[in-house]
Amino acid sequence: QLQLRESGGGLVQPGGSLRLSCVASGGTLSNYDIAWFRQAPGKEREFVAAISWSGASINYGDSVKGRFTISRDNAKNMAYLEMNSLKPEDTTIYHCAARRPIVSKYEYWGQGTQVTVSS
Repeated sequence: QLQLRESGGGLVQPGGSLRLSCVASGGTLSNYDIAWFRQAPGKEREFVAAISWSGASINYGDSVKGRFTISRDNAKNMAYLEMNSLKPEDTTIYHCAARRPIVSKYEYWGQGTQVTVSS
């Protein structure tokens, strides 16, 4: 069973940057599409970014376009989310997720990493 673990969250000032990492175990990440979602307590889950298994297809949520960059390194079984020009409204827990390309829903989820943007 594929397991995902995020890291890299923390406290950053508005306008700052963070790089989140997602490491996979129990499977080969190159077999999966990867996405990042975020969810604040009491709010709906929000799509942040997704990258296909090959890296050929990338999509971003409207609120992060131009500021966040998703990438992956299949050789290292890792995915990343580079976050720049961070805003206080980016504060929440970020999760990475994986799915087989043939299914529509993300099947595997990490526990999440907290990002706090505050002065």
